[in-house]
Amino acid sequence: MKTALVYSEEWRRFDYGPEHPLRMERLGLTWRLMEAYGLTAGPKLKVLTPEPASVEAITRFHTPEYVEVLRAVSGGDWVPHAARYGLGAGDNPIFPGLWEAAQLTAGGSLLAAQLVLDGEAARAFHFAGGLHHAMPARASGFCYVNDAVLAIQALRRKNWKIAYVDIDAHHGDGVQFAFYSDPHVLTFSSHERGDRLFPGTGFVEEIGEGEGLGYSVNLPLQPYTDDAVYAPAFEAVVPPLLRAFAPDAIVLQLGIDSHRTDPLTHLAWTVQGFTQIVARLLEFSPRIVALGGGGYDLPNVARAWTAAWAAMNGVELPAEIPRACHKDLARHGLKQMRLWDEPMDLPTDTRHWAEEFAMRQVQMIREHIFPLHGL
Repeated sequence: MKTALVYSEEWRRFDYGPEHPLRMERLGLTWRLMEAYGLTAGPKLKVLTPEPASVEAITRFHTPEYVEVLRAVSGGDWVPHAARYGLGAGDNPIFPGLWEAAQLTAGGSLLAAQLVLDGEAARAFHFAGGLHHAMPARASGFCYVNDAVLAIQALRRKNWKIAYVDIDAHHGDGVQFAFYSDPHVLTFSSHERGDRLFPGTGFVEEIGEGEGLGYSVNLPLQPYTDDAVYAPAFEAVVPPLLRAFAPDAIVLQLGIDSHRTDPLTHLAWTVQGFTQIVARLLEFSPRIVALGGGGYDLPNVARAWTAAWAAMNGVELPAEIPRACHKDLARHGLKQMRLWDEPMDLPTDTRHWAEEFAMRQVQMIREHIFPLHGL
């Protein structure tokens, strides 16, 4: 099986600002851990550097007017109405090179999709991608250009059916919006419930419209949902839907802000629980385009995406993190130099509360969506 890792050192040029939670250095940290584990070279593994996406490619989803605003503010021009496009202080700051950063992210995900489309790789991973909140004419949730949508559009050029599976702690609203009426793209997002966390969407009742009715699926979760609660809920919903839909390729959004120590969210996953879900998803299609996503506790981002990449290559990693990365990870706050997390027991009442909610969501999906797929 041939695999491809898409990575660029150009991330060093871009910075959301010192107070922003999205730290670009998480990409270099992830690369160095993958490298230390021997996951960046091999006879059936290739590493490729992306080129920036063209304006033409980006405007297949985003409006030309929005793209022009991105280019203007990126170059230092004053755009008095930038806030109309979601740009400014807060989540989506204006910084030098913003447009070039967005182009590079989009280019990486388009390259990953093209490698799978052309049969050059069965599985391609662009961990700088997965910026799933951007809308056609608006930045949102740290995302300026929706590379996940662009990758799916590219895969659709062969009329493939595409399943998009998003396990970020935040709802994949931009991708759902893009394909809400499209029966050829099944979108699934599990996330912390929308009435508790940005972007405030992703309820079970959001099931698509028109010909796409039943092809948008959401599994909202209570805060403190851990591996033990999530795994059975996932199994009850995702495998049956993927088997019924029979996708030609799967696009994975692998945000790891679902981790129990993430500073922006309230789920309680471990790295090993996350990796087990990734490994399970690999079973449902011979073609995988994997993207990154959220994740704001940097050592956990590096550990989780390294473990996910190992799973994509069928490699079992030693639990002890290679010594070459100890100082690097410790500098970013990791205490125990192990790939996997130590067990942590939640209070029984907390787990029961989370489990009861998850099972109610599963039941609603079974009642309202499964019949639309003959299940």
